[in-house]
Amino acid sequence: MPADAVTEAERLRVSLGRRAQRLVSTERRAELVVGGGFLLAAAALALLAPRLGHVGFGLAAAYVLCGAAATQVRFDIGGGITVPIQVVFVPMLLAVPAALTPLLVMMAWALGMLPAVLTGRLAPSRLLTAPGNSWFAIGPALVLVSEGDRHPLGHPGVLAVALAAQFAGDFLSNLLRERMRGGPTARELGAEVSRVYLMDVALSPVGLAVAFATEQHRWAVLTVLPLFGVMSVFSREREARMEQLIELNDAYRGTALVLGDVVEADDAYTGEHCRGVVRLSVSVARAMGLDADRCRNVEFSALLHDVGKIAIPNEIINKPGKLDEQEWAVVKMHTIEGQRMLETVGGLMRSVGRIVRSSHERWDGGGYPDGLCGEQILLEARIVSACDAFDAMTTTRSYRKGMSIDVAVAELTSNSGTQFDPAVVAALLEVLELASSSVTAVGAQTTIRARPVPSEGSREPLPGGVA
Repeated sequence: MPADAVTEAERLRVSLGRRAQRLVSTERRAELVVGGGFLLAAAALALLAPRLGHVGFGLAAAYVLCGAAATQVRFDIGGGITVPIQVVFVPMLLAVPAALTPLLVMMAWALGMLPAVLTGRLAPSRLLTAPGNSWFAIGPALVLVSEGDRHPLGHPGVLAVALAAQFAGDFLSNLLRERMRGGPTARELGAEVSRVYLMDVALSPVGLAVAFATEQHRWAVLTVLPLFGVMSVFSREREARMEQLIELNDAYRGTALVLGDVVEADDAYTGEHCRGVVRLSVSVARAMGLDADRCRNVEFSALLHDVGKIAIPNEIINKPGKLDEQEWAVVKMHTIEGQRMLETVGGLMRSVGRIVRSSHERWDGGGYPDGLCGEQILLEARIVSACDAFDAMTTTRSYRKGMSIDVAVAELTSNSGTQFDPAVVAALLEVLELASSSVTAVGAQTTIRARPVPSEGSREPLPGGVA
């Protein structure tokens, strides 16, 4: 299963959960501000429109009905959703006075939400989102009104400006909404909605084709209803598959946690150490800007980086003294054994297994099992390696006291460029600095006790030999 599919499913889980919940106070306030602004802008535009009588309320109602049908075809993409309302919106701009289209779009959104509200799948308070969701219609309407409502089909430049105004209005309204409820920044929001806007661009020519058809037959817009019916089937099938992926992803996470518990039951030092490495590794991964897929892989890999130790004989793992050369060779097989175990699980655990295999490689090529160096080592493995070493150094064990944070940081710095990736060390130090107010949470006093893999020369190696 592709990792991006899992992340898409996780986003769908959040989206589905929110739909059934009432708007919280911050969301309600944001919707009232954004939606209220839309209503003021749409009302001001409507005052500029000629009487609707020469168009016909029946035709306007048909466009509202088709727009509502379009909202039933919902595809969750990235951090947002897309519905094929563009197919209706484009001909609507030409069939009725442009100044009235924002209000008609809002009516279509509200009408499309009613079935879900009546069946309990959508909280009634979510109807407050209909005005805010309609901001995209303001920009194109303004463009056409400023052009005197002249027919734009023969003017590609006007159409392009209208499309740009659509995206600008939608983005700015969404940005205000998200910032009011503590959501993403402008850059983050742009990354989330870019795929949605690409879908709108792709649907715009279809909307133009419908607009051309309505030139000859004003009711031609109704022909899109069967299309929306077919698309709705695909939409629901995709949602069902995503829900299955959610369950599968939960199974993978459960498998990882069970394996972590097995490690802890077999060797409490190792199991608890892995959990300490998880927290630090995920923080570093986020600081380095890894996406959700890779952060999840870092989380699983940090939890399971020593899972292969359960295949190492306990008399070697628990040996109190120095290991001989043959015993050390057996210990170094634990990363290969860990990968083998995760390959058996399959799915995304295969990629986690590759990270686990490389979690004891060194930046200078002196690690094991493959002697990889530099960027030949997966970034996720480089993160786990550095965080593993830091957690091991700052942990108090039965046979030695953990290093102070300052000493451990000095060791990380001195081994940057040899054992550790310099960029990872820099990110780790940044995370530690940000957490300095509560540094004991990652220091020797409260970090869960751990024991490093024994080296052949010493029972307590410094970072250059931390396994």
